[in-house]
Amino acid sequence: MSSVLHRSLNSTLPIIKSVDANYLIDEHGKRYLDACGGAAVSCLGHDNAKVRAALKDQIDKLAFAHSGSFTNEPTEELAEFLINRAPSGLGAGRVMFLGSGSEAMEAALKLARQFHLERKDTKRVNIIARTPSYHGNTLGALATGGHAGRRAPFQPMLMQVHHIDAAYRYRMKLEDESEDEYALRMANQLEKKIRDLGPETVMAFVAEPVVGASLGSQPAPIGYFKRIRDICNNYGVLYIADEVMCGMGRTGTLFALEQEGIFADITTLAKGLGAGYQPIAAVMASESVVSAIKKGSGTLWNGHTYMSHSVATAGALAVQKVIEDEGLLENVKMRGDQLALALKKQLDAKENIGDIRGRGLFWTVELVADTLTKKPFSAHLKVAQRIQIIAKELGLMCYPAQGCADGENGDHVLLAPAYNSTSTEIDLIAKITTKAISMALSEVT
Repeated sequence: MSSVLHRSLNSTLPIIKSVDANYLIDEHGKRYLDACGGAAVSCLGHDNAKVRAALKDQIDKLAFAHSGSFTNEPTEELAEFLINRAPSGLGAGRVMFLGSGSEAMEAALKLARQFHLERKDTKRVNIIARTPSYHGNTLGALATGGHAGRRAPFQPMLMQVHHIDAAYRYRMKLEDESEDEYALRMANQLEKKIRDLGPETVMAFVAEPVVGASLGSQPAPIGYFKRIRDICNNYGVLYIADEVMCGMGRTGTLFALEQEGIFADITTLAKGLGAGYQPIAAVMASESVVSAIKKGSGTLWNGHTYMSHSVATAGALAVQKVIEDEGLLENVKMRGDQLALALKKQLDAKENIGDIRGRGLFWTVELVADTLTKKPFSAHLKVAQRIQIIAKELGLMCYPAQGCADGENGDHVLLAPAYNSTSTEIDLIAKITTKAISMALSEVT
């Protein structure tokens, strides 16, 4: 019997005793190829020597000193590293470091509100986000997210957030619609919502550049985010980019927004930032946001005990240096192309494969009961979870999710391999994923 309050109280989990590059090894010696990084976290695998050395070195120097009174070298260096590589247009800007993506989203929302208050724009309280989307599990982040299933148990406790549709090509793009028309139609929902609420009341728009867990690695159509940026500029609304899952190299560039040709006013980062070696997240603010605070109160109205933790920032800095020094973003692009091709080659002709989508090393297979009507499987069949269980038995870790179709129904399996994955590992990931999908579908069709 475990004394840990695990996610499932009715199952016994294997104990991981050791690691080997991109493999996890349990107490019985069984090896699991990690094709999802837990939740797109372990982007360097599990035993990078340079990152481990940086963590050990830092803990011998300093573990914790409260950020209200002190700063530390790795925090300052990591912030400078990120600002220097941020999408153009950000200006100088600054970064705060926190413990999780949910914390980062909470801090980003508070920062957006502070920005408007510092400018005496006190009516701006409304947040607009997209559905489906996922922005974290704390109450503010959960309210902002547009995942009906995750929100439902806590709905009475959630603050009001307004939502528009995410750019979900498989179910949203019209047959006779061009790419430009589709992008413009979806983006213009934001302008309509701002006008409906009253432009003077809208604080921020929150969106993932590539939608993660709730929709399964869904990129936006070309031109969508440029239109979003223009709308936000026209109405004085801050754009908060949630790059917790899709950022820090996952889609082939350090920041996912680089590929959209715009910058965000506020950006949240986490998973790939520290690669799982220490809990860490970040909120990056543009110079315009920072300047408003400097000219106003000069004080950040958000604080956490473990902000700027030196061991966490030292680990994250080492992760980012490994990614850059070893040219891993090029490997993300090459291995991502390989994974996409392999998945499409092996799965496209199979029944019940609705869509295969993604970017970089961030790919998803959506399963449907009927490919002609795009009808999803009923949620009670737990198709995605069946695939995960079978894949795990076959020695592969993938990330299952439900609710992409309507918040409850709609199964997809997400893959997010390590940036240093080999060609052989990518072929194995595609092969086992295909086998697990076939075996699971045979149980429900």
